[in-house]
Amino acid sequence: MKGEAIPYKMLSQDAFSQWMGIEILECELGRCKVAMTIRKDMLNSMNYAHGGISYTLADTAFGFAANTHGKYAVSIETSINHIEALNEGDYLVAESVIEKVNNKLGFNVIEVKRGEELVALFKGVVYRTQKDWEK
Repeated sequence: MKGEAIPYKMLSQDAFSQWMGIEILECELGRCKVAMTIRKDMLNSMNYAHGGISYTLADTAFGFAANTHGKYAVSIETSINHIEALNEGDYLVAESVIEKVNNKLGFNVIEVKRGEELVALFKGVVYRTQKDWEK
């Protein structure tokens, strides 16, 4: 399976990302950009988006980009910095770019933006297995 097609297959099998309303905007080898709109049922007790929302969006971009190399890649370490509070109706875009990849590990940085404003910064490390993505 071609690397750019893998994230579309992953999304088709990912009920949670579908529930979140995540869509793929762009995808190529080592890079994936996804987006979503924050809904009322994603808000916390302070009426802001729950931190898990931007985390999930970034994590989805991370996973999709990491798997474009054609091997199953699974996260082994992730972290996020929440920079700005997010509101209902905000349209978020997360872009994952692989900063470094070798035979076993991949290192990604994911920016989450609201328009041009950086609202979260996610970092992740994946373990690249030897299992190929199949058609």
